[in-house]
Amino acid sequence: MKRLSRSLRIAAFVALIALCLTGQTKKHEYTPRDKAFYADPAIVDFVRPGLVITINSAKISSAGVISMTYTITDPSGLPLDLAGVNSPGVVTLLYEAAYIPKGQEQYVAYTTGTATGKALGTITRPTFDGPLVGGPAPIQVGPGQYSFTFKTPAPAGFDATATTTVGIAGNRNLTSFNLGTSYAGSTFSFVPNGSAVTVTRDVIKTQSCNSCHDQLAFHGGYAHGMEMCVLCHQPQNLDPTTGNTLDLKVMAHKIHMGSQLPSVVGTATTPGVPYQIEGFGGITDFSKVVDPADPRRCGVCHDQTTGAAQAKAFLMEPSRAACGACHDDVNFATGTNHPGGFQNDDRQCANCHMPQGETPFDASILGAHVVPTDTAATYPQNPNTLLAGINLAITGVTNTLAGQNPTVNFTVQDDSAKPIPLSQISTLQFTIAGPTTDYGYTSFGSGTSGTPGYVTESALKATCTSGTCSYTFTHAIPTGATGTYSMGAEARMNVTILAGTTSQQTVVAAAKNPVVTFSVDGSPVQPRRTVVALSNCNSCHVALSLHGNLRNQIEYCVMCHNPSNTDASTRAAATNATDKAAPPQGINFNLLVHRIHDGVNVVPAGGQPYVVVGFGGSHNDFSQVLFPVMNGEGQATYMQNCSICHVKGSEQTLPTGLNQAVDPQGWINPVQAVSSACSGCHVSKPEASHFLANTDSLGESCTVCHSSGAQFAVDAVHAQ
Repeated sequence: MKRLSRSLRIAAFVALIALCLTGQTKKHEYTPRDKAFYADPAIVDFVRPGLVITINSAKISSAGVISMTYTITDPSGLPLDLAGVNSPGVVTLLYEAAYIPKGQEQYVAYTTGTATGKALGTITRPTFDGPLVGGPAPIQVGPGQYSFTFKTPAPAGFDATATTTVGIAGNRNLTSFNLGTSYAGSTFSFVPNGSAVTVTRDVIKTQSCNSCHDQLAFHGGYAHGMEMCVLCHQPQNLDPTTGNTLDLKVMAHKIHMGSQLPSVVGTATTPGVPYQIEGFGGITDFSKVVDPADPRRCGVCHDQTTGAAQAKAFLMEPSRAACGACHDDVNFATGTNHPGGFQNDDRQCANCHMPQGETPFDASILGAHVVPTDTAATYPQNPNTLLAGINLAITGVTNTLAGQNPTVNFTVQDDSAKPIPLSQISTLQFTIAGPTTDYGYTSFGSGTSGTPGYVTESALKATCTSGTCSYTFTHAIPTGATGTYSMGAEARMNVTILAGTTSQQTVVAAAKNPVVTFSVDGSPVQPRRTVVALSNCNSCHVALSLHGNLRNQIEYCVMCHNPSNTDASTRAAATNATDKAAPPQGINFNLLVHRIHDGVNVVPAGGQPYVVVGFGGSHNDFSQVLFPVMNGEGQATYMQNCSICHVKGSEQTLPTGLNQAVDPQGWINPVQAVSSACSGCHVSKPEASHFLANTDSLGESCTVCHSSGAQFAVDAVHAQ
């Protein structure tokens, strides 16, 4: 023991010398998302934030004893001490072990424990092992090197030819250094008899999940990535409180279907039942989850480009459990709501539910789940029977000087570049806003009372010749206007697809919103600043489209959702009496998007429910929105990774000098530009007081403390 302590001291001394030699440049091994990026380099060089877990080996003895060896280091490979004595920060770990039985595809856990609930009583199910849950402690065998022997052995007669996987996940607590907590996880697969691993469970890669979740984690950070999830979340796992299975292929489908589950929606005669699971933190209700990608887009999770070994499993192996997870009004035992009748097992499923048929909306897996607007992309082999797209292009704008009535030249074509007669189009509108320095507060004259800061006109009666059309606005560019203005457009039409078949249906096809800029005074054209990217939005939304598919480009959205706009024009027709009596709601884009995505956090944080009255007087309360991005502990609604939406560090460039925003339901009305953006998430009265206290007749003083490089810079305070 004395020799080990001496070797640890030597290793620590060598590590310290190495750290001293690295100097400040090593600080930048960390990204702007890490607290270490902004910390004192001396502290960073001493602490070396981060945690790397490497499982070196694992085995099962002939007596069934399961053990492993592993190494814990910092990101530079220097050894760490679990106890936090010879290196900064205590490291806490949990362990698990499971195997894939012969002839099966999913794991069965070796590490199990009992759980009790009112629905199932006391059951045995997968669990963790280790000192944190009353299990054995690991043994240190060298600097950063440990061995761990599981409490529960493999049963007598265990299969030594089965793929076996051990996993470790945990954290390194560095909060005393103001460097947060580092999380990590690792798995290791082997065959106990020494054979090569040939059987795996690899259906969905973590990177697919992270397109929305950013850093997939659960159970307080003690479960990281799909590789660990599948070890426990398999048919062996149940929730004894609700009786629900925790098998991942069922649970994940149900969670993502959420509010659309037939069992949650209910029927005219049967009320819906919430979909709930009791976890380590209590009951979680997933009944209000809305999948931003549309759960019919199976390929978002079952991505075919990640290299997952069984990526095609959802196409090739349909099952009652997986399919019945979403279609949970189907009773396979009786055949209720199943056109194929009752099914005693899964052997016949693939007969009807082949991977893909010839046309959409059939019984094939891809056909049954196709989103109507995706048909042209999903079934390009049948272009004559499917959705022919609508493509709108602005080819030029003339008469663009202040005081003139602009004329826009444009084309509307289908996907084969054939002109579409305007008589076939249901909506065709052009919008002008400016200046691009910041929209809002520009009046285009009478007839625009419901559209503050912009003007929109229908061009369905435009003049067209040989496929090229032109329309002249009845509203003029304001006299005295200066700078750069923008013109955008929207169009949609109803298209009947698969006409004459039993799958015939009408689909709303919408054009991508074109936006062009032009000078109104002869000065150089200056497009509006870029703050977020549509590609970032579509990491979750896949094909973001709003207002009946009409609006789908960020540069177009901001023309209407400007600092002077509210929902006043629709609130007057509110179908909800409370909405009609309340003041208008501010819908400036930065306020709107922050507040929507902050959803479930707003009211608990001291804000008021964010309710917008939409077209037709509809009531839209965003208080239930669950932002899917997670923190290292696995908590969703994590709002601190601004780069999920923002591009080029735009969140760090505080919008000083821009228009103040109208916010009739806010604590401050009107509110200055920086305060408007930040109050989207920072919703409480004390925070509003802070905004107000740092604003005077000269404007906001936010940049003093919060600009890039300042003590409380936006990027630094949002780091983890």
